[in-house]
Amino acid sequence: MTKDTLFLLPPGFAANDRREYCPECAEMWGILSWFPGIKESLNITYVPIEKPRAVMSALLGERNQNAPTLVLHEDSPEYENCGIRHYRGQRFVNNAKDIGKYYAARFGTPVPRGS
Repeated sequence: MTKDTLFLLPPGFAANDRREYCPECAEMWGILSWFPGIKESLNITYVPIEKPRAVMSALLGERNQNAPTLVLHEDSPEYENCGIRHYRGQRFVNNAKDIGKYYAARFGTPVPRGS
């Protein structure tokens, strides 16, 4: 099985003189806990809150460093209306709602409300 890569911020990080978490990344963990089969299809990589995020910049360019971001494996299917973007041969989805729509198309999960 080919594995996509999901870039997330860690569950807690220091920012703004306090500990914070990313609501969109937490949403991704919620989806993965509800649908554990999806987690098995992923390589999950944590990136720091600080930018530049070198590993993401190298793959997707300086402008594409949002977390969460799902980078599709070259053999992964592509679906319409899932917010798939392209950068130098890489295909990626860079927000929780569109990642949820991609999972709905690929794995048959429910679509995110408001999509």
